[in-house]
Amino acid sequence: MLFQPSQADVRRFFCAVYAKALSNQPLEAIETIASLWLDEHPEYHAELADVDAALLAMANEDTGKTNAFMHLSMHLALSEQCSIDQPRGIRQAVELLTARLDSLHDAHHAAMECLGTMVWESQRAGLPPDGAAYIDCVQRRATRG
Repeated sequence: MLFQPSQADVRRFFCAVYAKALSNQPLEAIETIASLWLDEHPEYHAELADVDAALLAMANEDTGKTNAFMHLSMHLALSEQCSIDQPRGIRQAVELLTARLDSLHDAHHAAMECLGTMVWESQRAGLPPDGAAYIDCVQRRATRG
């Protein structure tokens, strides 16, 4: 069965990981990966430090502002996709993009645009996500001169 956390679950997860990392508590494998991305985004630490405020903020998200929890979720999704190479070819595409940009973080940000487009198009059309188009998008970003 596919794990589909609610928006509140996602916020609780990242806030809990942040709290555990701050207090040097042991982390589960997925929490360790999440923690590494939290470290890359100090601009989100204030939001992560207050789970109650994070949950209250769901009702009135500022659409002009980056959603820290969505952004971190996409980093985590990309890390997981690359670890299992699903969709097939994503690992190589992200590795090529990382080499081109000389930064895994920047490669993730570029790949996130492709991931977001795939999800949006899938939802708009009412069809399953097009993994091949997603991989093509990331590969194009990795190979354009």
